[in-house]
Amino acid sequence: MLEINVCIGSACHLKGAYNVISNLQKIIKEKELEGKIEVKAAFCLGECTKAVSVKLGDGSIVSVKEDEVDKFFDKHLAGRL
Repeated sequence: MLEINVCIGSACHLKGAYNVISNLQKIIKEKELEGKIEVKAAFCLGECTKAVSVKLGDGSIVSVKEDEVDKFFDKHLAGRL
């Protein structure tokens, strides 16, 4: 299972972290990927300038804007499934 950690620290919260989480969960449900991807909230990932920071598994931290979650999913997640 691929674990996605979305920062909900102060900077990320202000930039729409909860909307990013909600949009990711919506996409996962629409694509019936509940057993393959798990979205978790995480406190500061140490990349505040990248807010909203999203960590893919044990890998890299990516900046995701709340209105670009679809693009993020297609670019970083679709190929891993």
